Amino acid sequence: MCNGSVIFLVKNGRYMFKTGQSVRYRTPSEEGLLLDINCLSFWHGCCFRKSVMIDKNMDREISKEEQRRIRNKRLIRYGGIGAGCVILLVGLFSWMRSSVKERALVFSEVTRGTLEVSVSASGKVVPAFEEIINTPIHSRIVEVYEKGGDSVEIGTPLLKLDLQSTETGYKKLQDEDQMKRYQLEQLKINNQTYLSDLEMKVKVSAMKLNRMKAELRNEQYLDSLGSGTTDRVRQAELNFQTGKLELEQLRQQLANERKVKAADLKVKELEYEIFRKEMAEMKRTLEDAQIRSPRKAILTYINDQVGAQVTEGTRLAVISDLSHFKVEAEIADTYADQVVAGGRAIVKIGNEKLEGQISSVTPLSKNGMISFIVQLANDHHRRLRSGLKVDVYVMNAVKEGVLRIDNASYYVGKGEYELFVRDGKNELVKRKVQLGDSNFEYVEVLSGLQPGDRVVVSDMKDFRNKRKVRLVH
Repeated sequence: MCNGSVIFLVKNGRYMFKTGQSVRYRTPSEEGLLLDINCLSFWHGCCFRKSVMIDKNMDREISKEEQRRIRNKRLIRYGGIGAGCVILLVGLFSWMRSSVKERALVFSEVTRGTLEVSVSASGKVVPAFEEIINTPIHSRIVEVYEKGGDSVEIGTPLLKLDLQSTETGYKKLQDEDQMKRYQLEQLKINNQTYLSDLEMKVKVSAMKLNRMKAELRNEQYLDSLGSGTTDRVRQAELNFQTGKLELEQLRQQLANERKVKAADLKVKELEYEIFRKEMAEMKRTLEDAQIRSPRKAILTYINDQVGAQVTEGTRLAVISDLSHFKVEAEIADTYADQVVAGGRAIVKIGNEKLEGQISSVTPLSKNGMISFIVQLANDHHRRLRSGLKVDVYVMNAVKEGVLRIDNASYYVGKGEYELFVRDGKNELVKRKVQLGDSNFEYVEVLSGLQPGDRVVVSDMKDFRNKRKVRLVH
């Protein structure tokens, strides 16, 4: 009995079901019959399935051990089927993982030829000419005449600064220049007058000395006639010697004063030249403060904030020649001995290759990198754009008759690699290959490959744990 509505009875080798008011009899047709009765149990609110084995001779239920044995056989049979399905799926997945479509791979054939060894660097395209225009004075922006991106000619006004105070200062310098010029002329006249007076004194002293000499001769003559005295002769001799010394003193003074006055004049002239240079610098500063384009170019930047205060040295504008370019490159300082001025370089822009030459190298290392400039043979190529990132290859040696394969993303430097080589028609086999120097096109093969071998140079990281891979057409 299950729930009071269905009654199961076994009597005299027959079984019957009683539902409600009716009773139905059934006779088993085989020696043993397994009946499954689904009863809805309201005892614990769950549905269970009850299996009963009826034997027609014994009219009794088969033991629990027999039922457990039958259940275990079923579990083993179903479990075996499930395990087989799992193994089949795993095998199928493994077979799919060990194969790859041939058209998805890139092959390179091992060849023998010339290898131009290079080291790679990163670079950026910049204008061949670029000039930054700074304000030469502390001022204020009054007007802006051009905007960024405009094409400007030589002398084109870019913006206007407030130059009132600077112009006033320059006018004061002009007045001071005129005053200093008059002072210099005055000094020359004074010096000439002073020296002329000294020269006149020298002449007068010379005339006096001649007179004293004549008086001495007269006294000596009178003394020889007995008309003179010895004292008068001695006095005349003393006067003559005194006059001679005075004349020599005046002549020495004249020579010294000429040197002193000449030196003073040179000092004043030098001071005046310094002032003139300062004045010329002020004039140049005033002209520079009238911000104009120094050449025909593109205005790539301009400070357009009218009324803004700008200090001396503030950047106001940048003009660039966007019709010609060069490349600013960086490379690890470990390759510093391979980067020299005059060296050959190749610049790659996509599939385009541009020849160039290293024009200058920065000797200082910054963050482990050194910088250098590459001047391009075709500096107006259509692919060149300011700010464009490019790959730069510095050529430093040539090797003849070496084994080589195409360069690709698999190559990161000299060393041992595991590459897949096509073995036959439908299989790839992993080999250990020793690679050496490289350039932007080829990589040197030191060992592990032979001419004619076809090597996979595309990404094979999904098969890094496989020794062999099947090719699928």
